[in-house]
Amino acid sequence: MDVPPPPSFSDLSRPELEALVVDLFGKVAALEKIVAEQREEIARLKGLKGRPAIKPSGMDKATEPVKPADQAKRRLRGKVTPRVIIEDQVIKAAVPEGSCFKGHEPFLVQDLVISANATRYLRERWVTPDGRTILAPLPEGIDGHFGPELRRFVLMHYHQGQSTLPRLVALLRSVGVSISKRQVQRLLTDNQDDFVSEAQAVLRAALETSPYVSVDDTGARHAGKNGFCTQIGNDWFTWFGTRSSKSRLNFLDLLRAGHTDYVLNDAAYVYMRKHALPATAITRLMVEPQTYFAD
Repeated sequence: MDVPPPPSFSDLSRPELEALVVDLFGKVAALEKIVAEQREEIARLKGLKGRPAIKPSGMDKATEPVKPADQAKRRLRGKVTPRVIIEDQVIKAAVPEGSCFKGHEPFLVQDLVISANATRYLRERWVTPDGRTILAPLPEGIDGHFGPELRRFVLMHYHQGQSTLPRLVALLRSVGVSISKRQVQRLLTDNQDDFVSEAQAVLRAALETSPYVSVDDTGARHAGKNGFCTQIGNDWFTWFGTRSSKSRLNFLDLLRAGHTDYVLNDAAYVYMRKHALPATAITRLMVEPQTYFAD
């Protein structure tokens, strides 16, 4: 096979030279593979031993990072863009006279502003003709001397951010909030009935709509006493409840999701008979018209 003469390298541009080098590297690698295969075939025909197959050391393999099986399917996260752009600022350019304006080139900058904001409400106070005092109510959401955003900030950093109480107090004071350690403690523990009600509402809705639930519990020690944290959930929700017992009655009480009423139905009567309640008592309960009890 005739081999064409090599081109004049002095007449080629840099991109053409780079392309030629890449092509030559590929041909050299292919020829080296063919030569290695031919050597092994020659050695086999001569009855010689071929190149030994040496497996890599297990220590070398152990030092390599473990790659997940679905690494090829992993999607790289794209550019993060803020959902809301608060303001646009136009930056003027110093240009010579006679230049032609071609619009604006956007450059997005994200920043964070954390500052204390104190509002003094001047509540009107009136005295009626009969001597009663009427004081204007505070706006909705104001409960105490700390606003809802500050309460939300404290709860988020303590529970989700796992910040300690002293560090949380130091952080609030550093941004200008006048607050004590006792006041932060009260924000975390006092008047949290709304959160308890919300958690119970989540469990009730999940139990009513879920086709199944899974349950697990683990030990939890608090204030020097042993407790048990019960988890109820499935693929769509997870709920936690901590009690001092893990008995069957405690579990049934958790499934009630805050309900305290009792109902006498067929299942209740079967349970009574199974636990040997006197038949006369069961009969008296069955003839009574009232089947729902508040507690």
